Amino acid sequence: KLRFNRVWTVCKKKRRCENEDRQNKDNDEFGPSLKSNGGVDNHGGCGNVQPAVRQAALQLKAAFEVAQEDGPKRKESTPITPETAHSILRRISEEDLRNMGLNSDYARPEWMILTVLPVPPPPVRPSISMDGTGTGMRNEDDLTYKLGDIIRANGNVKQAIR
Repeated sequence: KLRFNRVWTVCKKKRRCENEDRQNKDNDEFGPSLKSNGGVDNHGGCGNVQPAVRQAALQLKAAFEVAQEDGPKRKESTPITPETAHSILRRISEEDLRNMGLNSDYARPEWMILTVLPVPPPPVRPSISMDGTGTGMRNEDDLTYKLGDIIRANGNVKQAIR
């Protein structure tokens, strides 16, 4: 938790992916009269603008500042889908995982997003009562009823958010 807070305080102000080499940062390689041209030549990052991520109800949105040709910047937001988040997390390198304090053998970040939902075959699943009391009619097709319960619960959550 402490490491996350320290990383957050350093990274929350960064809006561009710039990864300058720390050994060369303090050297006067440009000389006393020459100035750096913004560090674009020596940074190891991709140079992309990093979005401000916001939560809107049950969605994550990435807000970008887009420069228009005729003047002012405008904010544009796009939703972050689970597929997008999964592909971003999959691209985290082994070295970055170690720096974040994660073991790549046991705790990869992309494993925290469910991509496959394991369901046991019908002979292995227990039968459920259709009326919910345990004494009523029993049925082997428990997934249909549980799916209905999940859909009703999701509807309740959506109404509670509104």
